[in-house]
Amino acid sequence: MKETKYIFVTGGVVSSLGKGIVAASLGKLLQARGYKVTIQKFDPYINIDPGTLNPYEHGECYVTADGCETDLDLGHYERFLNITATRANNITTGRIYQNVINRERKGDFLGKTVQVVPHITDEIKRNVRVLGNTGEYDFIITEIGGTVGDIESLPFIESVRQLRWELGKNCLCVHLTYVPYIAAAQEVKTKPTQHSVKVLQEQGIQPNLLVLRTEKNLPKNICRKVALFCNVDEDAVIQSYDVQSIYEVPLVLAQQHMDEIVLKKMGVVNEKPLKLDTWTGFLDNMKSAEETVTIGLVGKYIELPDAYKSITESLLQAATYHHRKLNLELIHSEKITDSSVKELLGGLDGILVAPGFGQRGIEGKFITLKYAREHDKPTFGVCLGMQCMVIEFARNVVKLKNANSTEMDISSPYKVIDIMEEQKNLAIMGGSMRLGAYSCRLDKDSKAYRAYNDELIVERHRHRYEFNNKFKEQFEETGMKCSGINPETGLVEVVEIPDLKWYIGVQYHPEYNSTVLNPNPLFMSFIEAAIGERSRIDGEEEK
Repeated sequence: MKETKYIFVTGGVVSSLGKGIVAASLGKLLQARGYKVTIQKFDPYINIDPGTLNPYEHGECYVTADGCETDLDLGHYERFLNITATRANNITTGRIYQNVINRERKGDFLGKTVQVVPHITDEIKRNVRVLGNTGEYDFIITEIGGTVGDIESLPFIESVRQLRWELGKNCLCVHLTYVPYIAAAQEVKTKPTQHSVKVLQEQGIQPNLLVLRTEKNLPKNICRKVALFCNVDEDAVIQSYDVQSIYEVPLVLAQQHMDEIVLKKMGVVNEKPLKLDTWTGFLDNMKSAEETVTIGLVGKYIELPDAYKSITESLLQAATYHHRKLNLELIHSEKITDSSVKELLGGLDGILVAPGFGQRGIEGKFITLKYAREHDKPTFGVCLGMQCMVIEFARNVVKLKNANSTEMDISSPYKVIDIMEEQKNLAIMGGSMRLGAYSCRLDKDSKAYRAYNDELIVERHRHRYEFNNKFKEQFEETGMKCSGINPETGLVEVVEIPDLKWYIGVQYHPEYNSTVLNPNPLFMSFIEAAIGERSRIDGEEEK
């Protein structure tokens, strides 16, 4: 292919229909035909990035290898396409306006009045083309966040309208809408879709393809009706109905030839076969698995599972590769007390203590880790989870009374977790964290090394506080090994207790480096240990 093709994915009727999954699934199909594909997300909120947003507001904050805090859909893109995204893959209204205002302050506009059109829309279009200008990709898929008709989305939709004229056949628009089923009338309704497309048309865009998000497979006459009233070819009305796993969506779209329709409409001669053998093999493993592994995820945002999306997907991937069904129990750390801990955690095969920020629910995590350590349960601490491992061990094994993190108790006499020295004078929230990919050297005589089978690894970070090296010797003398160290700074990245079956904490976020085709080695090792625990529990029950 000589020219990069641009595909825009918009949404209508309601949010949370799954634009990111549809975009990632289409990208997967094009990639499976041998094309080089990447995906970007344009979010209409004014925050510079989601890094300062409460998870209840926006779900998980995903971190790219180059240290950009992004929307959780970037995780779907990486997991589906097995790619590494960068800050160019996620743009917000805040960043667009910040760039334009910075240019205005420098005098780049030569005294002209700065307006939404053309200055904001030009900046949006420039960001759309950034990845395409590298010459690296055949297809750039751009998901426009929000819902068509939202005030904040208007500059993005206007930019897409302009790009459609500028790019011609190298540009295509996919519109995702909702087709509700009215139980009382026992019928589906296409009117919301018709209204959504009408709004899009009023803003100057005629979609090339429609994806109908439904609970059930729609009759052909419904699709014909939608095509007729929305000015879309009948074969270009695609269904995305409910399936057991999001990883089945590419196959659902492939059955309806979505990738072939896209290629045809963009004038691409399709000579490459669709190769999804590895993908379908993963799904076959998922569906055929009969035995179960039960993992307890202990955190404080349990009411919103999207807050831990990458972790839950990483656990699912690892369980599938071990030919197990994942039974994930979401346990709120505030509900864990000395009297409830055995009931809540006793039957689990493995425990993962989640990352997060702040004091709320922290005592429940300490109780969880004390129970897990004393009962030798396979236990995985991620970021704050690792820090809690350190604090619990300091208090109950090293006997450092009231040991804590500076984040939780600035007056603690034993700050075993402390803020990085170079961050102490920073006041801007987005600038006070260690973000992105960093190296870690693993001790060859450690479970972490055996999991990775590599001495030097690279994993992504998102945190302000670190293991305080002043206490390193005390910890190692009393049984907690610092088995992973950053070679440039000497900061502790991994701790583990060698005498236990599997008790590992990592300062980084291994879930950001786990995809369908390449599950993270540490999650694979954790699930293997949990399967061993299940065998032990079953053996004791038989006795």
